[in-house]
Amino acid sequence: MHANIPSRTLCVCAMAAAVLTGPVTFAQNPPAAPSPQTPTGNDPQQVIRTGVELITTDVIVRDGRGQFVADLKKDEFEVYEDGVKQQMVSFTLTHGGRVYNVAAPPPPPPQEGIILPPARPTNDAAGRIFLIFVDDLHLDFRNTGRIRELFKKISKELIHEGDMFGIVSTGPSSISVDLTYDRKRLDQAINKITGGGLAPKDILDVPEGAQGPPEVRYRAHVAFSTANDIIAQLAQVHNRRKAFIYVSNGYDFNPFQDSRKKQDQERYGVPSQNADGSDASGDGSDQTSDPFRKQGNQFHYADLVSDLSWLTRNANRANVTMYTIDPRGLVGMPDLDEKVDMVEWQNYVRTSQDSLRTIAELTGGYAAVNQNDFDKALKRIDAETSDYYVVGYYSNNPDPRKRNRAIEIKVTRPDLNVMHRKAYTLKAPSGSSGKTK
Repeated sequence: MHANIPSRTLCVCAMAAAVLTGPVTFAQNPPAAPSPQTPTGNDPQQVIRTGVELITTDVIVRDGRGQFVADLKKDEFEVYEDGVKQQMVSFTLTHGGRVYNVAAPPPPPPQEGIILPPARPTNDAAGRIFLIFVDDLHLDFRNTGRIRELFKKISKELIHEGDMFGIVSTGPSSISVDLTYDRKRLDQAINKITGGGLAPKDILDVPEGAQGPPEVRYRAHVAFSTANDIIAQLAQVHNRRKAFIYVSNGYDFNPFQDSRKKQDQERYGVPSQNADGSDASGDGSDQTSDPFRKQGNQFHYADLVSDLSWLTRNANRANVTMYTIDPRGLVGMPDLDEKVDMVEWQNYVRTSQDSLRTIAELTGGYAAVNQNDFDKALKRIDAETSDYYVVGYYSNNPDPRKRNRAIEIKVTRPDLNVMHRKAYTLKAPSGSSGKTK
């Protein structure tokens, strides 16, 4: 019963082309990697530096009244990676949605055998970049009207004239709008949005696999893979805050566990089992239990955490800020026709909301979950994407084995609040999937 998932390869490539060749001029790309350096001597601890990557991060600085401070200078910022001070090479201010390239990174060192013309200086540019992610594989069909109203609010309150946006869906809505300034395209896409998520009844009716309901994981992996493909293309845009508006009901790899076991017992006459897979009939024999089902889904939570970590690491490396929105708002009781225990329903809601909080918090964004005041949430996103600094540096730690790097940014001016992403992860070695556990 896999959903009809359209191909997004052309969409993602077109989005990248629109960003890199469109009418908006962006700041200079990071330098290309120089040729590898050859170590000297016989020091076994010496590390070969194989490339140079410009590390950029957004910084929001506010005073005690919550107002953005727009007059900070480059020398008032201090950047630390793993406690070691870094030399800032690029510094960009965006104020009121307008970008001012105060200090661009130095030109890349010339590579042997390649002669390139000097890069043109970039002008300040107006507008912001939004990617609207419609995870309709995890949106309720019965909630379609409410979902469309939310997107109309996004169109009215968040996307302004001069902003560049794209919108992509994961499932049956079949939406793939390349990055554009044409707001009519957004209105047309909104009218196509339809929830295609699994209802509790659908989850209970699906036969169990070795890792629980296979359709549940399949849909989540489609959503994560689609989001990651888009993030990889957004990584080509520099010195701009890239806001990823992630609209979904969230994720739970093991929903309604006890209800599914009860359903299996009624359907196949299989004895009910405890959470660890043992026989709950009381005789302790456990002779008819399925050994694969017994160990099947016990690591579901760790698997979900691993997938979310993979997604957020890639977003941080691309300097993409993810804002998650749950269109369900304040979630109450399940529908009367759903045969789900109330405690299990509450656990399902909590886990799915926590997954959205994790995506936002680990990328420096904001999660609008378990609330009905979407206007307030959109105003906050609007403010955070209109006023910010972007600082860039080349890490002075050449050791590729130190993959996880902590970032700390300070300002010398007193009594100011500094908000920024706290860490990033180096790219995976060539040939690996990048999905480290």
